[in-house]
Amino acid sequence: MDTHALIKNLHPLEIRVLRTYGAKDELTSERLQKELDYKEGHANQAFSWLVGKELAAVVRREPHTYFEITDLGRSFAENGTNDERIISFLKDNGPHLLPEIAAALKIENKDVGSAFGQLSKEGVLAMDANKKAAYTGKPASDRIAVTASLLKKAAACENGLMDQTSLSKAELDCIGALAKKRGAADAAFRIVERETVVYKLTADAENVKKALLDAGLTGEELGALTPKMIASGEWKNKAFRGYNIAVPPARIILGRTNPYVSFLESVKDKLVSIGFEEFDGPLVETEFWNGDALFMPQFHAARDIHDVYYVKNPTHAKKIEEPYLSNVAAVHRDGGNSGSRGWNYEFDTNFTRRLILRSQGTVLSAHQLASKPKIPGKYFGIARCFRYDKVDATHLSDFYQTEGIVLGEEVNLKTLLGFLEMFAVEIAGATEVKYVPGYFPFTEPSVEVHIKHPVLGWFELGGSGIFRPEVTKAMGIDCPVLAWGIGIDRMALMALGLNDLRELFSNDIEQVRLRKARY
Repeated sequence: MDTHALIKNLHPLEIRVLRTYGAKDELTSERLQKELDYKEGHANQAFSWLVGKELAAVVRREPHTYFEITDLGRSFAENGTNDERIISFLKDNGPHLLPEIAAALKIENKDVGSAFGQLSKEGVLAMDANKKAAYTGKPASDRIAVTASLLKKAAACENGLMDQTSLSKAELDCIGALAKKRGAADAAFRIVERETVVYKLTADAENVKKALLDAGLTGEELGALTPKMIASGEWKNKAFRGYNIAVPPARIILGRTNPYVSFLESVKDKLVSIGFEEFDGPLVETEFWNGDALFMPQFHAARDIHDVYYVKNPTHAKKIEEPYLSNVAAVHRDGGNSGSRGWNYEFDTNFTRRLILRSQGTVLSAHQLASKPKIPGKYFGIARCFRYDKVDATHLSDFYQTEGIVLGEEVNLKTLLGFLEMFAVEIAGATEVKYVPGYFPFTEPSVEVHIKHPVLGWFELGGSGIFRPEVTKAMGIDCPVLAWGIGIDRMALMALGLNDLRELFSNDIEQVRLRKARY
């Protein structure tokens, strides 16, 4: 060890510890705070630096349990516990029903019930023939007195903390029923567990201590020259720490928007700039809007519970808006007014109210069609969707789609392909694009757009098509409607230079910063 070089890099916090203590001393943060007047953060920082330089080592860790009085506990200390107040009330006012006691004392019914149950076990209270709680005349148990004593004791503490080791066996038995580790809002005490770390200086620290004494370093050296020192001249009598001008300056990290959020905003800006209006909707949807309104039969394979996340409570919406429910039911049953023969089955009006997490962005388009959109008109939305899937480089169980529709008498498949090219080339940055015929229950014709990633190869960017009359006419629309649902996460793979969708949600902050710089 180059002791001479080492002492130049010691902080005054470390120097004072090394000069003050020897190898036999057991050191803790509390001891440094008391004897060296360190703050807790300074003491912990000194130990961290010394351990890193192998001048100190952890000897042992000592766990401690404390009981901290809560706001509820302070209220009990001031006004009396529920047990005390209930006993006093029944002594003064005679038997009462439990709800009457709760109303009179402004205590929750469940808390009155709990207190009565315990007090009846102890024989202090009993239920009379009229199902009213009554005082039996038996003196209250020691438990109530010990509880009151604990509350007063804790309330008198400066920080409201009582060390477990300071409590008697009776107090420990009592406080066990009054304290919780978490969610202690309904408990009188919160259990606080802390750990005292004990350190000792290493053998090398003795050599460093000697070098510090020889060099005359005390730990009182100043690290900064202030205007006050210059004005008064007191700097002439002070010793200053040495500076290493070769040490690089601290890295300045500016706060910036997450790169994926910036990408999403750029997509919105692009679409708005060419005349699109944005729409949005709830994450929780009904089977009606998520599938039925899109002419997806209720027996379709995608309705399997393994593809869609169902809401546990509540399970169903109260109702579906009319006339859309009747129109869609008719389309499924026999084609309704769409000119189609439908799916030829009896539409289930209970199933259609089932609540699920939105599984596709197209649900937003269905809502937009029902909102009497402008014709001609262009609309889009960026929707977070949820679908059970095996997570890999190009699939996530929750993902974003950019969903859009264009309404107008003149729009056609060529118009649609132009929009798809814009997404693939201008937004995703792909250089190789291909269009593949596809099938979706709600569009005809249907087209899938695929792009080639430099590492992952070809993958589907999204699906699109022209809405079938079974979808549009049920919503009151009687003109061609182009529609697409593009995986915006996958577009981000290309635009941000990534090879895995999971990197979009990485907790590696350095990678996120690099990605921002690249984007």
